[in-house]
Amino acid sequence: MLIGGEWCGSSSGAWFETKDPYSGKPWARLPRGNASDVDCAVQAAHTAFTSGPWSKMIASDRGMLMYRLADLIEKNAQRLAELEVRDNGKLMVEMLGQMRYIPRWFQYYGGLADKIEGAVTPIDKGDMLHYIRYEPVGVVGAITPWNSPLLLTVWKLAPALAAGNTVVIKPSEHASVSMLAFLELFEQAGFPPGVVNVVTGFGHEAGAALAEHPLVDRIAFTGSDVGGRLVSRAAAESFKRVSLELGGKSPHIIFEDADLDAAVKGVISGIFAAAGQTCMAGSRLIVHESIHDSFVEKLVERMRQARLGDPRSDTTDVGPIATEPQLAKTLEFIDIARSEGAVCALGGKRPDADGLKEGWFVEPTIFTGVDNTMRIAREEVFGPVLSVLKFRTDDEAVALANDTPYGLAAGMWSQSLERAITMPRRLRAGTVWVNAYRVVSYMAPFGGFKSSGIGRENGKAAIYEYLEAKSVFINPKSRISNPFTLQ
Repeated sequence: MLIGGEWCGSSSGAWFETKDPYSGKPWARLPRGNASDVDCAVQAAHTAFTSGPWSKMIASDRGMLMYRLADLIEKNAQRLAELEVRDNGKLMVEMLGQMRYIPRWFQYYGGLADKIEGAVTPIDKGDMLHYIRYEPVGVVGAITPWNSPLLLTVWKLAPALAAGNTVVIKPSEHASVSMLAFLELFEQAGFPPGVVNVVTGFGHEAGAALAEHPLVDRIAFTGSDVGGRLVSRAAAESFKRVSLELGGKSPHIIFEDADLDAAVKGVISGIFAAAGQTCMAGSRLIVHESIHDSFVEKLVERMRQARLGDPRSDTTDVGPIATEPQLAKTLEFIDIARSEGAVCALGGKRPDADGLKEGWFVEPTIFTGVDNTMRIAREEVFGPVLSVLKFRTDDEAVALANDTPYGLAAGMWSQSLERAITMPRRLRAGTVWVNAYRVVSYMAPFGGFKSSGIGRENGKAAIYEYLEAKSVFINPKSRISNPFTLQ
């Protein structure tokens, strides 16, 4: 772990194993951090924020450190990608793409660091001067997931650092190795000790301690809605600021005038890429009844050709599930779907081919005949499982899409300009893709409606999630007319 600029084991001396999803075998050991380790990390971050070199650094110098870090990430992208693939089983082609894209966050927010401008207001108080300044929140606790560990951490880390905060990261116990390698680059870039710290371990031990710590001023969490509730309750005890990027049951609507070949590729990208292990997965496919059968046939035929295998191989289309508990959950939901009366048009089991039996694989699975009241249509599976529903009218498509406790993302395919303009307004989701799916950018705000979270990541708005607005009143006359009245 990295605490206050020092690499260390846990205070208890305990370790735990992390497993390779492709082989199902342990490949690394990590320190099992606890509340004592979290306290040390938070104290280090607090000291760095209040009195260390970072606290005295001007904004443009912070930005220069972030530019330097971006260069180092580009040079180490291959190694970081290899570690992530080994840790969470996602495809090398995707992880390498993410590692090569991550530097853009540090370049973007590094450029914003010295452009956080306050304002002098034309206050209604006579000769009094009033201005607004923005100041960093303080110590940020970042609790991050296993599906895209570095990318989703950077969504929090880059704006937090640009704003002048210090950070303690608690990565998922299922995928922490790449995070430790990543933090080595901060040292090389010249970040002062204690600015960024990482404590590895389990959620109920290290994660809970971070969410509850009195010196943590803000929690940024990505994970399940269940985890989000726990974090939110813990943070509420000391009135911490909180941002939550949670789950989704995102609708993917195919209108009758869609380019069907392009839409099939979009649906595959939305649910079967990354083996369905993305919060924005388009797991509810809502298809117009006039094209339902032909579209499902095209989709099934294409996915029959999908190759499961070693995520490091360029020929693999679908990799394994990242964790054993998630594998069990995915298989359980497949059984639930069958028991509810859904029809399994493809997949529905673990593969029995040689080379796949030891890994945590699930065949790409498609269920038709799904009703929106079924659990398979309402609860997040987080695996390569797609539910297909029918609709007749645009109003019915909107009603089905919005009939969910979630609201993270939505997609639609149509050649109608009218629909492209009107439908995004009607869909209750933080991101809507038209004739595309699973596109993100450091410039585009990302976050959810309803149970999909609180706050936004990315874009200019994200930096203000890590700042506090302060009002300053200056009375140049140094006189108060009546001290017993509100001035």
